Amino acid sequence: MGIEKDIQQAAFRNEFQKMGINLIFTANWLNEKIGHLLSAEKITQQQYNILRILRGSECPLSTLKIRERMLDKMSDTSRIVDRLIAKELVEKTACIKDKRLVDITLSKKGIQLVEKLDHLNDQIDGILNGITEKEAASLNQILDKLREASTDK
Repeated sequence: MGIEKDIQQAAFRNEFQKMGINLIFTANWLNEKIGHLLSAEKITQQQYNILRILRGSECPLSTLKIRERMLDKMSDTSRIVDRLIAKELVEKTACIKDKRLVDITLSKKGIQLVEKLDHLNDQIDGILNGITEKEAASLNQILDKLREASTDK
């Protein structure tokens, strides 16, 4: 099934327009699939992303550092962190090095949830099993090239 059928559009202006629309459509499709998997734990993809970032960090992070690592650069990181605090998944403490900042760390409950969510990796891989590892590597190179080309201008 091609993008033309998925969005019921017979033609595109050119292959670049088709590629851009296909990227947006596929990203939204993938977000919906992953969001559905996370909904059982009552967390959003942005919340999961922050939990994942904190687990991978060797030290506490400020909301500014978390934002730099977020997949969704437009997100309101402070508000998402506040929601994670309300769920007792992360903890906020005063930063020793800079009193203007706060340090964010995973709570014990947050660590347990992230470990529980690790089982989703196989399900997420299952969503993507229509392509080979070699095709995935090629697509990664193309996507990296696309982003690099747009930042050079």
